[in-house]
This record gives sequence, C-alpha cells and structure tokens, in this order.
Amino acid sequence: MSHYPESPESKRPQRLPLDENWERQTLRDVLMEAYREQKRNRIWKAIWRGVYLLVFLSFMAGIMHGGRNSDSNKNSLAQMRGEHTAVIELSGEIGGDKYTDHVQILRDGMEAAYNNKNAKAIVILANSPGGSPVVSNIAFQEILRLKKQHTNIPVYLVAQDLCASGCYYIAAAADKIYADPSSIVGSIGVIGSSFDATALMEKIGIKRRQRTAGSNKGMGDPFSSETPEQQAIWQNMLNQIHTEFIKAVKQGRGERLKFNQHPDVFSGRVYTGAEAKEVGLIDDLGNVYSVARDVVKAPDLVDYTPREDDFSRLLSRSLGAEVKSQVESWTQKIW
Repeated sequence: MSHYPESPESKRPQRLPLDENWERQTLRDVLMEAYREQKRNRIWKAIWRGVYLLVFLSFMAGIMHGGRNSDSNKNSLAQMRGEHTAVIELSGEIGGDKYTDHVQILRDGMEAAYNNKNAKAIVILANSPGGSPVVSNIAFQEILRLKKQHTNIPVYLVAQDLCASGCYYIAAAADKIYADPSSIVGSIGVIGSSFDATALMEKIGIKRRQRTAGSNKGMGDPFSSETPEQQAIWQNMLNQIHTEFIKAVKQGRGERLKFNQHPDVFSGRVYTGAEAKEVGLIDDLGNVYSVARDVVKAPDLVDYTPREDDFSRLLSRSLGAEVKSQVESWTQKIW
C-alpha cells in the first residue's frame, strides 16, 4: 500500500470559527473602558479645580478680612487719638467707575466718624468733575439724612482742584463749602452729547438699516437723523434733570446763593473759588488744613475713607459672577 506525502495545506492548523458577537463585545468593552477612564480624568480635574478654587477664595477672603481688620484698626487708632477732624475723600467721576461706589464711601466714612466721640467735624475732600446725576442725588440725600440723625457734628466740603457738576450737587448738602481761590467750582447744568454722521454716510454711499418696534426706539442713533419731536424729547429730559439739580442746590445753599443778582449761576458755567464766593456757591476760601485748624479747631486730620472697599468691591463684582459660572460649568463637565 503506497502512501502519498501529505500536502502542506494538510499540516496547517485549522482555524476555529469566529463568533461575530465576541468581536463586537470586545470592541464595546474597549470603548467603555476608554469612556470610564476619560470620565475619571474629568472628575479628578474637576476635583483639583475645586481645590484650587477653595484655596484661591480662602486667600482672597484673607486679604479682604485683613483689609477690614486694617480699617477696624484704623478706627481703633482714631478712637485712641484726641480730638480730630474726620476726612473723607470724594474723587473721580461720580458713578463712572463700576468698582467705586461713591455713595457707600460717603456713608461708611460718615457713619464711622459719627461713631467716634473724638471726631469734631467731617470734611469731605472733593476733587471731581461730576458725573451721574442719579448717583449725585442719592449721595446728596444720604448726606442730608445722616446730618439730620447727627446734628452735633458739622459736615464741611473742601473743593480741591475741581468740584463741578455732580460733585457740586453733592457739595450742596454740606453745612459749609470751602475752596481754594483757584479751584474750579459750579457747572450747575446738564449735558447730553452725540453726533450726526448721516451726511458723511450719504457722501460715501452707506445706508443705515435699522429695524425697531416703536417710533422712538432708535432715538439718539448717530447714524439716523432725528426728528424735531425727538429733539424736543431729549431737551425736555435734560430740562427736567436740570430742574432737580437747581432744586437741590437751592435747598442746600438757601439764601447764601445769590442767584437773583447772578442769574447765570444756573447756566452751567464754572467759577474760580474767588468768583464762587462772590455768587454764594461757597462760604469761604480755604483748604482742608485751614478748615480743620481755624474752623473746626481740631487740626489733627484722620482719614475715614473706607479704602478696603476698593478691592472688596472689585473682587465681588468682577469675580462673583465669574466664579459662580465656572463652578457650574465644572460641575456639568463632570458628567
């Protein structure tokens, strides 16, 4: 019986039939493991971000607490000192800086001075071009309110280089106003500015496409012409605000203001300190040192301006909403 040699194919191992479900299951397991790993990484990243956030907030809280402590220490030192004049600085554009609350600065400073039996008078040291009529009126009303509650401590305002418009609005609430002969004071008026670019647009061939619901909704748009009725609306608004300004100045200055002899005092013009005394916008010439020395009879000056608020308000306003949104975003990303 003859034997034939086996073919190479017969020596190869036979392949087992593959289960298609096994391949799918393996692929699924691999993908699920990758997903779990990615999820774990996101969770740990969120945890570490949370840790960093807590450390950051603790650090900032420490700074803010330290600022409050420093202000408290400042008040404690003021309590230990003898009779003095409390000074509160009012500077910059009124209501123009979103991180500076001029009303709160005045309120906090005045209340701190009222709570100190050694403070013989409050001097608001002003250096401002004015600003928001709303903020100015609120400050004016708050000063009057606090003065009514504490009649034993006078409130003076000393103008430095400039106390105009909204700054003078606030100044009118003081018991007396002082200024340097070269100070710029007054500007009892209201302004609203814009520009008309319609002629330029027509010249270069640009047309404005603005769609509004309401005939006056686009009023004030510099790229659209204004109607006489809209111009009258703007002027009426300015006149109303001006009337409130004049009313506050008359209330604060009373008979000291010689507006009958000087009718242009409400025209929006400015005066030097020397001129302002002649028309009754200020009571006398002087500075913070001469007022403390000669008027208050307490030459020792103590700063009551709540300076720690500059940073705390900056943090709370600029970071508060951002931190909240970041926390919500990180929480959502975990899942």
